[in-house]
Amino acid sequence: MAVLPTLAAARRIADDLMDGLAGTGVRKAAHGLRRLFAVPGLGLADLSGSLVWSGRPGDDGTVAKLLDEVLHNEAPGARSELIALPLHVHDELAGVLVIAGDVKSAAAKEAADLVVHALERGRLEASAEQAAQAELRALRAEISPHFVYNALTVIASLVRSDPDRAYELMLDFADYTRYSLARHGEYTMVAEEFRAIDSYLALQRAVLGERLRVQVRVAPEVLAIPVPYLVLEPLVENAIRHGIEPRGEPGLVQVHGQAEGNDCVITVEDDGIGMDPERAEDILAGRDADGSLGLANVDRRLRTVYGPFYGLVVETERDAGTKVTVRVPRFQPGVLPS
Repeated sequence: MAVLPTLAAARRIADDLMDGLAGTGVRKAAHGLRRLFAVPGLGLADLSGSLVWSGRPGDDGTVAKLLDEVLHNEAPGARSELIALPLHVHDELAGVLVIAGDVKSAAAKEAADLVVHALERGRLEASAEQAAQAELRALRAEISPHFVYNALTVIASLVRSDPDRAYELMLDFADYTRYSLARHGEYTMVAEEFRAIDSYLALQRAVLGERLRVQVRVAPEVLAIPVPYLVLEPLVENAIRHGIEPRGEPGLVQVHGQAEGNDCVITVEDDGIGMDPERAEDILAGRDADGSLGLANVDRRLRTVYGPFYGLVVETERDAGTKVTVRVPRFQPGVLPS
């Protein structure tokens, strides 16, 4: 059998099994396995015993008895021209592979191994997705109580002296909390992230006054690019909280977004106190005891979505400010705004 068509068929089978033996692709996987191993009939069953069959069906009673035996004993079984193999994923029984016809045991084992590896991959990717969602929930929970208190105190102080300004800031606060805390889909657009940044910066300028200067520039061609939700605003919050606030004198935060070839590049830079590069490395690795408003969290989420060549790049030095760069592809399959 030609190598490339075989590899392509195995990849398609693995993709069809991403949602497990009870998923919508299991029938296509059964068809693909039967053709790949050139057997008259092949079935896949989950733990409920529900069998999805492709090709020549065997005797229903014989198949049912064999399937029940393998599910209970978790060991291979055979009946005339039927062979059934248990499918163990991470040492746990996940289902059964049933093959009809005169097939060698080595070929049957290869088919079972292919299914098991596909199921393991599906579970790992599902676990990564669950971890990403958990990290997103953690980011939502990281809104600084100190910032909320200061913002509301400033708004309250303006209610009598400048009610129009107080009203505008209250709207900014509502937008900020809505975006940070409300339930969202997995992805949004760069424009929405920058809108949240604008609301946050308006509140911080009210709190810090002349101590905070801001420069925001974003190229129109990147505004509609989809990105994981809540990956930019935490970087701006980090720049102000850990860069500008501790220095005790006016500081500048610059946020720029532009297209570079097939990528969207967004930078958040401050001229604050900076840090040792070794500490920045610890932060991105999640080893920093003080944390840094989820930089490691954001970095992991970006790498999960786009692969190991993406993520955050942090340039910093003590007393020399910090620059964080986010680079994402302008087009990525499966990344669509909700």
